Amino acid sequence: MGTVVFDQALDLDRPTLIEGLPGVGLVGKIATDHLIEELDMDEVGYVDCDGLPKIAIYGDGNHEVTSPVRLYADEERDLLALQSDIPVSRQAAPGFAEILVDWVVEVDALPLFLSGLPQEETDPTVQPSLFGVASGEAETHLTAHDIDPPDERGAIGGPTGALMNRTSHTDVDACGLIVESDPQFPDPAAAQTLITRGIEPIADVSVPTEDLVERAEDIREQKETLAKRMQQASEEESTQAQPLRMYQ
Repeated sequence: MGTVVFDQALDLDRPTLIEGLPGVGLVGKIATDHLIEELDMDEVGYVDCDGLPKIAIYGDGNHEVTSPVRLYADEERDLLALQSDIPVSRQAAPGFAEILVDWVVEVDALPLFLSGLPQEETDPTVQPSLFGVASGEAETHLTAHDIDPPDERGAIGGPTGALMNRTSHTDVDACGLIVESDPQFPDPAAAQTLITRGIEPIADVSVPTEDLVERAEDIREQKETLAKRMQQASEEESTQAQPLRMYQ
């Protein structure tokens, strides 16, 4: 079915896991990529399961190849991050969610699942709204940091929805952070909001984010191909939150 390969020698005390699967606006991926880069997190494992492409990822100026869905850690900050260079397919999502959530329980982590809420019209001068949902007893993390619940009923789709479905059914503590985002283009401003208003306070970390907006055009160009891929993906493959009326 699949497995999580992870460095068992790491010294982590109830770590926070940041999930960065590709989705609408690439908000989760941009935020997680930024955290990994700014905090110089170490690659410590990977996730493999049926349905994930068996491909090798190579980097700029590096001979080594790595897996498409990777785990990173910062022991000092008790922080974990899931970085993915590929979307998780509808067929793979249930198995992926089961494997990852079982591993979350094993390492006693609090996962922060990240999702964009498509907004057809966005004002670049206004900070996007951030909402929070939770499973288990994780609501306390949202209320402690004044993260409001959504103002209407909705659903989180794609693999992130499968992950939250799994934590809900197994009563595992998990937070879902939902940010208003551009549905057509990579949205660094929304990713910045995820970090500053959600990830930083809950995970108790500090991450410079000024260059996320200053380098917005560069980031959009770098992520353009994946963003187009996610636009073309089915709702089951692209992580996003939507009002329930979208399904009625």
